[in-house]
Amino acid sequence: MIQESLLKLIETSGFTALTWQSGVMIALACVLAYLAIAKKFEPLLLLPIAFGMLLANLPMADLMAAPPDESTNGGMLYYLYLGVKKGIYPSLIFLGVGAMTDFGPLIANPASLLLGAAAQLGIACAFIVATSLGFNAQEAASIGIIGGADGPTAIWLTTALAPHLLAPIAVAAYSYMALIPLIQPPIMRLLTTQKERSIKMEQLRPVSQAEKICFPIMITVLVVLFLPSVAPLVGLLMLGNLLRESGVVDRLSDTAQNSLMNIVVIFLGVTVGATAVGATFLKPETLGIIALGLLAFMFSTIGGTLLGKLMCFLTHGKINPLIGSAGVSAVPMAARVSQIEGQRANPGNYLLMHAMGPNVAGVIGSAVAAGILKALFG
Repeated sequence: MIQESLLKLIETSGFTALTWQSGVMIALACVLAYLAIAKKFEPLLLLPIAFGMLLANLPMADLMAAPPDESTNGGMLYYLYLGVKKGIYPSLIFLGVGAMTDFGPLIANPASLLLGAAAQLGIACAFIVATSLGFNAQEAASIGIIGGADGPTAIWLTTALAPHLLAPIAVAAYSYMALIPLIQPPIMRLLTTQKERSIKMEQLRPVSQAEKICFPIMITVLVVLFLPSVAPLVGLLMLGNLLRESGVVDRLSDTAQNSLMNIVVIFLGVTVGATAVGATFLKPETLGIIALGLLAFMFSTIGGTLLGKLMCFLTHGKINPLIGSAGVSAVPMAARVSQIEGQRANPGNYLLMHAMGPNVAGVIGSAVAAGILKALFG
């Protein structure tokens, strides 16, 4: 009797269904968890993604299983994942980002919008290369948006255009965002001279509260009229910023920045990681997507830095080209990289607030780029 019970227990355990794909993905999940914990690479998102990947690849747990019929329940993560599929989590992330971010540097220096636009170059480059490699337009657009360095936007567009590629695109987007301090500096140094990196920029003008209140309203109207499909992202980004700048809803602003943001990050990270199941993730096209994502990141950095060099030339050395690389959407990490590289060239250099202008512009730019791609290929 005991022997039969033990045999039945073994037969119903996950060990009997363990495959090499599951083993590889479990190992990969452990590597990502190590990078998040030991190396502190974007831990707030990389750690939930890693654990979601771990859970999804444990055989017979069925946490992402869809219900076979209306009378049966599906896996727990299947229901949480609906927030990704319906575009709810990415939009709520934008609400939190807007509430946490000071748009003042962008308002004080509107030319930053140009740098944010130039840093979307990687999206176009990756799209062109992806289509030449055989990906269809919807897949190529989803791969290209990785170059915006904006995980929520990449998820939002991919769920709309190519949901079957969500796992590799999300993992690539967030992994490269975490690796920005390693990816960007060599490119920035290669494209700029020591003299250019040493340039000190004048202090930004003060921005009034009236300007900060009007800006999100104006941007929402202009962008959503131009691209109605991007209203969930831009609308909530600007709502979050208005909560911050209005000065009359501190409780709502605090909730958007902290409690709500943290809850959504957990749900988003775990469920996105749970889409990376070995049987569908371990394919040659996954390696291609990861390589194209790196290409997109590199060309976005190149685009912003080169326009920064041009603006430096046109202003006779008043703009440090390093702030151009901050035109990617990773707030505030990309701006911090510009600050670090500027101080490495000149210890008295303080570029952080100047770099935040292009950085905020990059958030808007990547959302606009995603809206254009969705309008064209959706």
